[in-house]
Amino acid sequence: MSEPDVVVLRQKLHGQDGSDYAEVLRDRLPDREIGHPDTPAEQREQLRTARVATGFELDREAIAAAENLELFAGVYAGTGHLDLEAFEDHGVAVTNASGVHGPNIAEYVIGSLIAHARQFPTAWDNADRGVWQAQPVLELHGSTVAIVGLGAIGTAIAERLDAFGVDTVGVRYTPEKGGPTDEVYGFEDVHTAVAAADHLVLACPLTETTAELVDDELLTTMPTHGILVNIARGKVVETDALLESLQHGEIRAAALDVTDPEPLPSDHPLWDLDNVTITPHNAGNTPNYFDRCADLLIENLDRLDAGADLTNQVV
Repeated sequence: MSEPDVVVLRQKLHGQDGSDYAEVLRDRLPDREIGHPDTPAEQREQLRTARVATGFELDREAIAAAENLELFAGVYAGTGHLDLEAFEDHGVAVTNASGVHGPNIAEYVIGSLIAHARQFPTAWDNADRGVWQAQPVLELHGSTVAIVGLGAIGTAIAERLDAFGVDTVGVRYTPEKGGPTDEVYGFEDVHTAVAAADHLVLACPLTETTAELVDDELLTTMPTHGILVNIARGKVVETDALLESLQHGEIRAAALDVTDPEPLPSDHPLWDLDNVTITPHNAGNTPNYFDRCADLLIENLDRLDAGADLTNQVV
């Protein structure tokens, strides 16, 4: 194999092997050499000459040895796990995969809201036991959903809720920018936003501002028929406060793709609640993941060749 233009790192991504991503890139970039090393030694050799690397992470030592590297194309939206200073020190641009999760995570949120509004978890449990019993339900139509975080994922959620006749209010750091929701508030007004809503969706990064944002006070602000959906990070929610709120019927239900702690221990009391659905941090899972990552990478390869600004550049 000749020296690769792009190296797909030896990392498994969302339960899928990096070789699958390499095949997608080879199909779509037939004029470029796409490398996917089998061994650590091969990876070091390919990185020594490659112009672009893509994957989950690259440590400081590997960055220093990658003498020709111009771009690291991250395959996650978050970059908190990366040594951004090391990339900057070695003149390597970094892009993230913001936007690739919009459709799939938005579908998770819509499905969760509908499931708990229509009491599907209880219906499924009754079906397992052969119990014919109706449950009181809600309609999403005509309700209001507060979305904390109006990035690519929050935007995708708001767009899809609109099709269900749902009003939306958003919370973001810079409310003056507006957003896809009917109203936009800053974090200092999060209680105002939540008080104006029926349900609450968390789609924000974990920061000093958002850590334990959903505490007993904010849960008290939510209406008793409110549904909480967390696809952000577990630590955005104060777990003990949420548990108590759910146990005492202070909110209707919660759908949690992320928890604190994570993984959630098998003996944690959240597992025992009928009004909670828990998934193992896989709302972002989709068979289209690598295709969407490839869309971004292909666009940025063209931009890199043209000396233009890169999409989703963080360094």
